[in-house]
Order: sequence, then structure tokens, then C-alpha cells
Amino acid sequence: MNAIGLRKEEKPFESRVPIIPEHVRELTHKHKVNFIVEPSEQRAFNADEYKAVQADIVPLRGSPARVILGIKEMPNDFFEPGKVYLFFSHTIKGQHHNMPMLKSILAAKSTLIDYEKVVDESGKRLIFFGNWAGMAGMSDTLRVLGQRLDIERTKPNPFHIMKPTLEHRDLGELKNTFRALAKQIEDEGVPKVLDPFIVGFAGYGNVSKGAQELFDILPHESINPEQIHKTPRSRHLLYKCVFKEEHMVAPVDAQTEFSLQEYYKYGTIKYRGIFERYIPYLTVLMNCIYWSDNYPRLVTKKFISAHWTDRNRKLRVIGDISCDIEGAIEFTLEATNPGEPAFTYLVNEDRTVKGVSGYGPVVMAVDNLPCELPRESSTSFSSTLLNFVPALANADFTLPFDRLDLPRELKDATIVYQGQLTKNYEYLKRYLQ
Repeated sequence: MNAIGLRKEEKPFESRVPIIPEHVRELTHKHKVNFIVEPSEQRAFNADEYKAVQADIVPLRGSPARVILGIKEMPNDFFEPGKVYLFFSHTIKGQHHNMPMLKSILAAKSTLIDYEKVVDESGKRLIFFGNWAGMAGMSDTLRVLGQRLDIERTKPNPFHIMKPTLEHRDLGELKNTFRALAKQIEDEGVPKVLDPFIVGFAGYGNVSKGAQELFDILPHESINPEQIHKTPRSRHLLYKCVFKEEHMVAPVDAQTEFSLQEYYKYGTIKYRGIFERYIPYLTVLMNCIYWSDNYPRLVTKKFISAHWTDRNRKLRVIGDISCDIEGAIEFTLEATNPGEPAFTYLVNEDRTVKGVSGYGPVVMAVDNLPCELPRESSTSFSSTLLNFVPALANADFTLPFDRLDLPRELKDATIVYQGQLTKNYEYLKRYLQ
């Protein structure tokens, strides 16, 4: 049986874990799995909690752990021959900054399984933090909105009461903050210049659902994108507008009807972006979509530069939860962190500055949002991973890939096996070059 290792996280603010102590206890007792936990000073669950469930606390390099679970990218010099690594590798789009890491995995003749590609038959992700990213992203976005309105001296500003998500003890306390914000909105109202106050949610998956869960605590009404231009004024509530693919793109051929599956298949070959038509109505945009360069952008640099000259513009903040660098939001030029969650894109200079001040939109672009609710998001994630661990512990990773006995979901998520790209991921060769 393979010993399971839990890798320490080294990125600032990252304290999440893939398997919580309670689940280590369950897997140890029910399946006789042996856990080796790498020492760390920044985990949301400390070493004593893991020791109490019979895990060994020792460094992973050179340890008996054959299968190693982590959260974020691992150092290039960490990978060992014959070992199996599961984490969010951020390589499947050929992300340039992670190609050296992928090369290291190949050179070490290791195996890489990516959580992001563990999906069911319909393509729905089975192991995820998405809803927690949505919650933290909603909180951070409204906080930086309050800061921006303070800079502008726009009154009333009910959002000034928001505090950093990390300062909340747990989700319950965060929801209490949103209840307090709801009362502020009911009592003070929103600025007249922003009425009607519309928050747009691009996407409707787990990330969007998490963001909406907190937003829905606030006094609001839902509107359809088709009716956004008819939204009535109402100073003491907000409006929620959820956008699906048919609101974001349209066929290049005007005589062709929108087809979701055709859009997924052909992307920019047959479809063009139309989402920018809704921007003039939005005060806040929450970007919650999956994006790759096969798809049109939501908002381009060219559009936002022209739009910012409109004195009647309402847009103040973009919560780019998806955080694809120069992706769906083209002017997301960098990722931020929970300590400094926002930058301002200076539209006349094509550059960013930290903070919420400057001639251009504020962008919240934290790329590890669930770490702001670390114990709860880890517990949720561990629950989704739990049922896959026995198969990982029992698998013989010395066999050829076609004889490897793993659940279909894990085999399909295997990017590298024994130092070779698997068939489904051979397309990455062009990015490695």
C-alpha cells in the first residue's frame, strides 16, 4: 500500500490542506492508509492535530510517501522519480510560468494528477474549492468597492464597514458582516450616482454560486440581462444579474443561432464577444467563468479605455475571481494576495498600481481566495477528495498506464505518467518548447 504524503504550502497566506485530520483518522482506521505530513508553521490545522490521528510528521523528500497531495504548485526541485503528485498544477492551458515545473516533473519521471481535471461524465468538477473562492471573492470585492468610494468621496457609502475576509473567525462571522452591510444599505441607501446599483455575475458554476450565496444576504432583486436597460431606480436595494454564455458571445454568422456545444467546440472560430454591451449598466462585475484563449474575452483593454471617458460610467470594481492573467479581463495583468487584494488599471498608461486609486477600474485579483477561509474550505475540499484516497493508496504506479487500476476520473486527470505526457495531454508539448 502506498503511504500518502501531505505537502506543506509555501505561498504567502496559503494555509489550506488537502486532507483534514478528521479524514486522516477515518482513512487510517477504515482503510489502513499511512499518512506522512510535512512539517509546516502555516497550516490551518497544526501538527498536534495530525499527530492525534496517528500521522507521522516528517519531511517528505526521501520519505516513504509514494503519493503526495498538495494544493498549489510545488517547487521545481521537489519532484522525485516514481512518485505521484496531486495538486492544482495550472498547466493545462499551457501557462507559461508553470512550464518549468512541468518540465521538472517530466525529467524526474514522476506522475502528475491535476484536481482540476477530475470530472464526471458530463465534465463537472468533482474536487474543487470553487464555492469558497466565490465567497471570499465577493467579500474582498465589496471591501475594495468601499475603499474606492471613500477615495471618490461618493456618499452614502454603506460598503465602508467591510473588513478583510481573513479577519473573520469563520463563515458564520463573515455572514454576520454581510447582514450588517444589508442593514446599512437599507438604512443609508446607495449613492444616487450609482442608482440602479447592479452587480453582474459572469458565469453560474460553483464559483458564481459561492459569490451569490453571500450577495443574496443583501437586499436585492434579480434581473435578466435582456431587461438590464429597464432596471428601475431603487436606492435601498441592489440588483443581481447573472450572465450565461449566450449573453457573453454571439455567432460570427448573424444568420446562425447560438449553440452552447458549438461554442465550446469552436470558440473564437465561430463566436465573437458581446459582453461589453452590458458594462455601462454595472457598478460591480464578478468574473466567475472558466476561460481559455480559445474563447472571446469579457472585457478588453480597448473597450475599457474608451469607456472610461464616459462621465456617466458606473463601473467601479471588477472582482476577477477566475484571475486568468491577461485573460477574460484583459487588463488583469497580475495576481494579488489577501494582504493587498486589489490594483487599479490605469487606462491611459496600460499599467497597474497597487490599491484603489487612479484613473481606471479597480480589479480584485487574488489567485488563492479560499485560503481566506482556510479551515472551512479545507474541510469541504477534503470531503470531495476523501473517496479517491483509498484507490490512490492501493494503486500500483509501476505498471504501464493502460494497466493502471485507478478510477476513470483519476486516470483522465493524469497529465504525466512515469515522466511521459499521457495521450490526452500531448498537446502540451508545443507549450513546453
